[in-house]
Amino acid sequence: MVLGATGTIGRATVRALVAAGHDVTCFIRPKSGVEGATTADRAADLLKGTKLRFGDVTDPSSLRTDGFCGEAFDVLVSCLASRTGTPKDAWAIDHDAHLGALTIAREAGVSHMVLLSAICVQKPRLEFQKAKLAFEERLKASELTYSIIRPTAFFKSLSGQVERVKAGKSFLVFGNGELTACKPISDNDLGRYVAECLEDETRHNQTLPIGGPGPALTPREQGKHLFALLGREPRFSRMPVALMDAIIAVLSALGRVVPSLAEKAELARIGRYYGTESMLVLNPDTGQYDADLTPSTGTETLFDYYARLIDGEALPERGDHAVF
Repeated sequence: MVLGATGTIGRATVRALVAAGHDVTCFIRPKSGVEGATTADRAADLLKGTKLRFGDVTDPSSLRTDGFCGEAFDVLVSCLASRTGTPKDAWAIDHDAHLGALTIAREAGVSHMVLLSAICVQKPRLEFQKAKLAFEERLKASELTYSIIRPTAFFKSLSGQVERVKAGKSFLVFGNGELTACKPISDNDLGRYVAECLEDETRHNQTLPIGGPGPALTPREQGKHLFALLGREPRFSRMPVALMDAIIAVLSALGRVVPSLAEKAELARIGRYYGTESMLVLNPDTGQYDADLTPSTGTETLFDYYARLIDGEALPERGDHAVF
């Protein structure tokens, strides 16, 4: 049983599971994807080789009757994640929906859960991180075998500036552009890694940080390579971290009166977090992010993806996670 199958990583995971010969059932909304743009017919095309069942993952009774349908399953794979990361959305999806799914999965005979989490829960300062981490702990405490995967940055989250740079604009960075680093991983490489957890017993009852191939990259290095692909001299614009702090302070104060601004404050905090914290393994001995401790997998690089975007061979799918 796969949850979160219509997202880009969910689709890649489903392709890998089907290619590996697994019997895959996907439980999705009747209209899924960004703003419900993926209809049932479109989902059937995207998730070929699977059984599709429709319902509401936040409703345990729907998951039980419309999803599992009284059948037995061996493994629950979840690529489910809150769209925005705002507190209400995060606790409803990253924690509560998963907790309900865990209960129903046990009823259906599931013995192994593969959970796609995030590497940023190592330093939980945001509500969505706390929600993810809280469910991780519940899963570990259950009797199920677990594989908790914490990937680094996704290609789609690092592609937001391709169009603006193509249009002749500068590449935006926080600070000097070297405050953070990550090992970007493609949807396909991550999807295969998730699927392999079903058979690879060395990944059972493990928390698994994972990045893509090659060295860790700073935002400045990402920008320089993007300009090189376009045959242009690099141009950067800096956003001071202090400016983000001021924006957050104003939105937080106004959010006490206007609830919608409280959500914008949380989104600003999320932006600041990603602008100042590396998506690498946190070394427990030094308290510093460590590229050498961050495992790598796969063959696709971020710069290969940039080239495909520039050539029009790939389309960015950022949806509600767009920053720039």
